[in-house]
Amino acid sequence: MSIPHLSKELASFAAHLKIQDIPNEVIARAEDLLVDWFGSAIAGKGSRPVETIAQFAQKMGGFDSTHLGPSEVLISRNSSSPFLATMVNAAASHVAEQDDVHNGSVFHPATVVFPPALACAQAIGASGEDMLTAAVAGYEVGIRVGEFLGRSHYKVFHTTGTAGTLAAAATVGHLLKLNPEQMLNAFGSAGTQSAGLWEFLRDAADSKQLHTAHAASVGLMSAYLAQAGFTGAQHILEGKQGMAAGMSSDSDPSKLVDGLGTRWAIAETSFKYHASCRHTHPAADALLQVLLTHKLKPSDISKVETLVHQGAIDVLGPVTDPATVHQSKFSMGTVLALVAHYQFAGLTEFDQHFHDDAICLFRDRVTMTLDPEVDSAYPQRWIGKVKVHLHNGEILDGRVDEPKGDPGNTLNRSEITAKALRLAAFSGGATPAEMSKAIDHLWNIRKQSKMTLLLPRNESSHLL
Repeated sequence: MSIPHLSKELASFAAHLKIQDIPNEVIARAEDLLVDWFGSAIAGKGSRPVETIAQFAQKMGGFDSTHLGPSEVLISRNSSSPFLATMVNAAASHVAEQDDVHNGSVFHPATVVFPPALACAQAIGASGEDMLTAAVAGYEVGIRVGEFLGRSHYKVFHTTGTAGTLAAAATVGHLLKLNPEQMLNAFGSAGTQSAGLWEFLRDAADSKQLHTAHAASVGLMSAYLAQAGFTGAQHILEGKQGMAAGMSSDSDPSKLVDGLGTRWAIAETSFKYHASCRHTHPAADALLQVLLTHKLKPSDISKVETLVHQGAIDVLGPVTDPATVHQSKFSMGTVLALVAHYQFAGLTEFDQHFHDDAICLFRDRVTMTLDPEVDSAYPQRWIGKVKVHLHNGEILDGRVDEPKGDPGNTLNRSEITAKALRLAAFSGGATPAEMSKAIDHLWNIRKQSKMTLLLPRNESSHLL
């Protein structure tokens, strides 16, 4: 009896997927996620870590203003090679902490799928339908790799940086029309470059943007290399010295091919409502529920106990006194303090108030406790439970089974558009008129015979 070659089966799916295979509602979901990603990418303009990566890319580019590359760099309005444009756009779309997330894999697909999809599509003149189909392939592959690697992987590794290389390779490989053998080689090259460790959170380091920049760009590189005949490990995922062997103690190979072609994991992907780590959202929504139901003020509250899954403790636990805006987005106490004071933990709230005395005081009264029900449901379901202790001795319970943005409590297209406009306004990365035109273009992407620039080019400055 032959042993199933699961990496090959997944690669074959990614290579052969056609838009006719994908239900219309799944394609519509891909459009929703594309517009949502675009807002996050524009929000990265002006962020120091993102601009640093952009400056590096510019130095490495080898272009000048008379030799423009084919792929759009959204934060600079310039163009570059597909590789460098992917690098910058992937970094930019992950810094605001508003990009999407798939619960079961604990993976942010958009930030490693759409940057290489856009860069490659613009470079080769692919249609909007081609780009959407490739993006679906990338989501399906990346999510399944994340699920395969399991909870033990996420305890140490940032799954978006690791599984993200495979997602990007599948996306670009599909656009380049790789055959299954070439796609498998692309997976091998992408997987051997997988990286991303959570240690950066302890130091408020910039690594999270590097994770997505690296994953997206090396995934793209792996697909282009495979097209040129470059070979990669044939069992990079499940092999004896493959990703699971080195990065997981609870991998489940069956997850790699779970429902291929019938279960559309992209449709399970959630939008992020608050501008913070997704692990904070369930508790934030549960606290907001209590605040609104009982008409409470922050001064009424003596303590908030959040009942969480182990993954939240692993990721958020090290952040007790955040030193930067970005690090504060991984502080459960800071997020809940902003929600208590402003009913929303958005970009402006973090930027202007994360270190206010009142926010810090409330932050230090928030605790995390492992809850068996919440932990057993995770990662398929992210339940929010809080116990709100009042100064009068009363304890109020809050519970949210589907945080805002989950498929059962999703954002509609008006809300997605409003979110993208809000993100652009915060960074100044595009005017409302420019954003509206680009968003309308993306809502109608299936009609585009050839992917072109989304924003007006900056003719006055040198190429990135």
